[in-house]
Amino acid sequence: MFVELMKNGPTDGPVYVFAHGAGANMNSEFMTQVAVALGAKGVRVVRFNFPYMIKREEDGKRRPPDRAPKLIEAYKAVIKHLDCPVVIGGKSMGGRMSSMLLAENFQLPKNEQLPILGSACLGFPFHAPGKDPKDRLDHMEALTAPLLIVQGTRDSMGTQEEVAGYFEDGRISDSIVVNWLEDGNHDLKPRIKSGFSHLQHIESAIEQVANFVFKQNSMI
Repeated sequence: MFVELMKNGPTDGPVYVFAHGAGANMNSEFMTQVAVALGAKGVRVVRFNFPYMIKREEDGKRRPPDRAPKLIEAYKAVIKHLDCPVVIGGKSMGGRMSSMLLAENFQLPKNEQLPILGSACLGFPFHAPGKDPKDRLDHMEALTAPLLIVQGTRDSMGTQEEVAGYFEDGRISDSIVVNWLEDGNHDLKPRIKSGFSHLQHIESAIEQVANFVFKQNSMI
C-alpha cells in the first residue's frame, strides 16, 4: 500500500474513509477529534494522506494540492485496498473529492463500481472564498447517490443563503442533504454571541455522520 492508513474504532464497525482538507494532514486536531469520536460511536474510521501531503511531510516544503484526478485516484486506491463497503467523505477539499468520486462511481455499470455506499462531508467548499463556484458544482447537479453535507451557516466557502440559491437554480440536486450549524464558519466554529460552542457543533456533526454511516450500511 502506497500510503499509511490511520484507523480508529472497532475492527468490525461500518467503515468511513475520512479525507483531509487542503492545508492540514490526516493527523490535524480536527481530523483526529472527529475520527476518535466516531470510533467511540462504533464507526471504523480510516484516514490517509494524499500524495502531495506525504511529500510535504517528507521534505517539509509546503506545496499546493494535486489536481483533482490525482487526488481521486489516491482515494480510489485506499478503497480498493480496504476491499469492503465504505462510506467516504472528508473535511473541505477531502469532502469535495469524495463527492466527485461518488458521482463518478455511480455512473459506472454495477459490475465496475467500487463498494461506495455514500459520502458524508464536513465544511464543503462549494466555492473558493469570494469567488463563483464555476465548475465545482457540475457533478452535483444530477447526483442521486446518498450525499450528506454538514455546513456552518456563515461558511466562507458556501453560506446558507448561497447554497439555498444553488438549490433554487438547479445547480445541485435536491437529493443532496445539507444540514446547517448555526453561525458556524468553515471549521464549523460559531461566534460566542451565537450561544453555541465549537464543541457543540463538532459533536453535532459527528452524530450526524455516525447516523449516516450506520444508515447506509443498514441498506446493503
